[in-house]
Amino acid sequence: MNASKSTGRVVALCGGVGGAKLAFGLERLLGNDLTLIVNTGDDFEHLGLKVSPDIDTVLYTLSGLANRELGWGRQDESWNFMKALSTLGGETWFQLGDRDLAIHVERTRRLRTGETLSAVTSSFAAHFGIAAQVLPMSDDRISTAVVTSEGVLPFQRYFVERRCAPRVDSIHFERSVRARASSEVLSALGDPQLTAIIVCPSNPFLSIDPILSVPGVRAAIKKSVAPVVVVSPIIGGKAVKGPTDKIMTELGIPRTSKAIAEHYLDLIDGLIIDHTDEQEREIAGCAVRTASSLMNTDQDRVRLAGEALDFARHLVSSPQRQFGG
Repeated sequence: MNASKSTGRVVALCGGVGGAKLAFGLERLLGNDLTLIVNTGDDFEHLGLKVSPDIDTVLYTLSGLANRELGWGRQDESWNFMKALSTLGGETWFQLGDRDLAIHVERTRRLRTGETLSAVTSSFAAHFGIAAQVLPMSDDRISTAVVTSEGVLPFQRYFVERRCAPRVDSIHFERSVRARASSEVLSALGDPQLTAIIVCPSNPFLSIDPILSVPGVRAAIKKSVAPVVVVSPIIGGKAVKGPTDKIMTELGIPRTSKAIAEHYLDLIDGLIIDHTDEQEREIAGCAVRTASSLMNTDQDRVRLAGEALDFARHLVSSPQRQFGG
């Protein structure tokens, strides 16, 4: 599908698999009019390599290289490295495929030469033929830490090694107060030509909150000239992917789209919920649109992206608040 030239600039906030699906649809409609601000709270060093899971999932998904069967990593993957590492007694709890290794090795090499994560990510996106601008939320290190029934766990230990099993008591973003948003991130959010800010259906607590924790990002969104449209990750009280519903229960938050709207209360202008949740349509504080929000196919991704963009246009013509306030 050809990119639209009349929609204007759009910024989307996203994490990994679920967010990347909507990002795919948005990129197909918008091309280089789209800027993606991607969570890096999941980033960590593993086997001496700098790994950026959400950035890589977005890059692989938008370039058509994603492993759809696994939901992460590259297609047509082999695992010889991990098998050999296992024979040496190395850590194998976090799987790195043979093809996937290339991006981690090259990222690590370039970061050690002094390049920023933003510059490295932009270069990778260009080599993958991605039209959209893909930006990490910050070039500074921010680490998501999960306070659980087993103690404080780094995100990947909780998410991958423990498979989200421990009860979550709270979530913290280490070093976020000392971090800075890049000039590219702030420029994208402050663009006077911006027509929409889309919050993808990523985990609000583990994928979007880290982005909002970066000093200056939340304020830039609130000052933006564009309406903020959130796509709920909850359908019928359950998360499509990942532990969102489990975490909501453990934090004492109802597993509803209304709770998602309340989570983004000071930012949100419009919420997209699934037709299944039609009964939640009357949500105080923001406009609501129902749509088929399950994205099983590429056509589903493009269709939902189109719904989000159309909803943003509707909000501008009948605003629920004064944008840029």
